[in-house]
Amino acid sequence: MNGTLLVSYRMQGLGGHSYDYHSHQEYEVYFFHSGSCRYLIHNQIYDLEPGDILLMDGLTLHKPNINPNSEYIRSVVHFSPHWIKGLLVELGSMYLIEVFQTLHHCLIRTNGNEESKRLEEIIRRLDMLQRSPELHDKFAETEMKVLLLQVLISVHRLGEVESIKIPNQKGDKVEHAENIASYIQLNYMKKMTLESISEALNLSKSYVSHVFKEMTGFTVMEYVMGCRLTQVKYSLEMEPNKALHDIAHDCGFESASHFSRYFREKMGVTAKEYRRLRLKK
Repeated sequence: MNGTLLVSYRMQGLGGHSYDYHSHQEYEVYFFHSGSCRYLIHNQIYDLEPGDILLMDGLTLHKPNINPNSEYIRSVVHFSPHWIKGLLVELGSMYLIEVFQTLHHCLIRTNGNEESKRLEEIIRRLDMLQRSPELHDKFAETEMKVLLLQVLISVHRLGEVESIKIPNQKGDKVEHAENIASYIQLNYMKKMTLESISEALNLSKSYVSHVFKEMTGFTVMEYVMGCRLTQVKYSLEMEPNKALHDIAHDCGFESASHFSRYFREKMGVTAKEYRRLRLKK
């Protein structure tokens, strides 16, 4: 079941830990329990409150920005939609993963209601089963799928409660940081510098640098490179016959050698090997 389902219940991590920007193929249910966390997904910034749930399709660049002086406790469920799809089709329940496919990411503010407590208990049981010595017996995969189905049902219920809608009140810093992220998302394939971004948005270079780092935990250029890497990973899989140097160029990398070094540093394998592994699945 490796690579199809990964569960972590009430992980504790202090802000001194480095949480890198990342994307992945699996869908993700992220449950924030306590502490302080500002979360960046694509070009949205969320100041999380205990009980908040983030749903992500995984491919969108995301990263928690942690207060170094606060605790950070969360539960995470990563799952492959292909692993659960057969069961969902059989039950006529494909609607349970529509939110990942249509919205790509969203926040549900539960305020710690009863349904959220039920969800936490299901995640705890999933985590226990995943750690169990009996994980590889003939019943384990069925039980894992049943529990994941319960997670998706609970999330769906929470998402339909009208009282969880988030008021859209954002300060200037958050709006500026989101505008910077949006501009980068639209233009990462072009040559980009801090100067060109600040000029385009009519903001000072120092302000762009400072506010983006403060709000997201990224430097501006880290985010640019993260956007490029996410698109490269998508293109490697979706365009299997396209030359690597053409993909690198189209995604904003200025040289094939820089692309090769950066990809291997971030992914641990070459782009060619990554494509081979993804197409084999």
